[in-house]
Amino acid sequence: MIAILGSGAFGTALAVSLARNGDDLLLWSHDPAHIAEMRNTRQNTRRLPGVKLPENVLLADDLAALPAGTPVLISVPMQKLRGFLETHAAMLGARPLIACCKGIDLETHLGPVETISRHAPDALPAILTGPSFAADIARGLPTALTLACADDAAGKSLQQALTTPNLRIYRTTDALGAELGGALKNVIAIAAGACIGVGLGESARAALMTRGFAEMQRLAHKLGARPETLMGLSGFGDLTLTCTSDLSRNYRFGLALGRGDPFDGDTTVEGVATAHAVTDWAAELDVDMPICSAVAALCDGRCSVTEALQSLLSRPLKEE
Repeated sequence: MIAILGSGAFGTALAVSLARNGDDLLLWSHDPAHIAEMRNTRQNTRRLPGVKLPENVLLADDLAALPAGTPVLISVPMQKLRGFLETHAAMLGARPLIACCKGIDLETHLGPVETISRHAPDALPAILTGPSFAADIARGLPTALTLACADDAAGKSLQQALTTPNLRIYRTTDALGAELGGALKNVIAIAAGACIGVGLGESARAALMTRGFAEMQRLAHKLGARPETLMGLSGFGDLTLTCTSDLSRNYRFGLALGRGDPFDGDTTVEGVATAHAVTDWAAELDVDMPICSAVAALCDGRCSVTEALQSLLSRPLKEE
């Protein structure tokens, strides 16, 4: 059995996909009313309407239902992961804990894997990341993700368990590179959305994506991540999807900023917190990340899209 903690769209989609392997899946929510609703309707109408939950997706609101040693996918937003682990790590015990979130903790500057290591030291930490939308996974459309686990033997076992007819899992031992790619691409996606929203065009977006990817690589290199990890699904692949699709929350948020439109305050936009965290972190490490800094200022209201663009275009000319 595999357990998924968190009944948002992505956690639910993973449950639907993994259930296609035929084994029982446990989907947990902290909200008993939500679990009761899903039991009655066999759908997650709040987060993933129109998708039927297979009968082998078991529903629970009590972590005591977790069998000992079962691999656990934690599908909660990055800024809530630390609090979740502080509350529940003792009950989770020694087992694989696989983060399914992307970002950098605003207070600790840690990514998902290091957050698990710090707050659940008995667990085997890993991360599942890459270019994916919950709706695609739930509908059975082909999707490829990266599983990053420092223990390669454990990674191979998890890779087998998490691969489904529509979900192809690649693996790496470079957890740092995988989590950096997944976090930083959200910031660049906000910039790309703002660029299109304000009417700067596709050529400007392509330039932002390219130079944003250079920023991602600079920080990853400084921290010791492997360059090839950023070139893979968790970096370049996820950047491409997130910067070009209206299904991306970060991209849509950037569009709203560029157009001067309101944005749904109930929608989690991980790139906002990550922009602030990475700007502070880059300053501490003396890494030049002007696009991320501009996004942080834009999200704070400290500058307009036009002013952010002008600050980027007025930088000294340099070799690529």
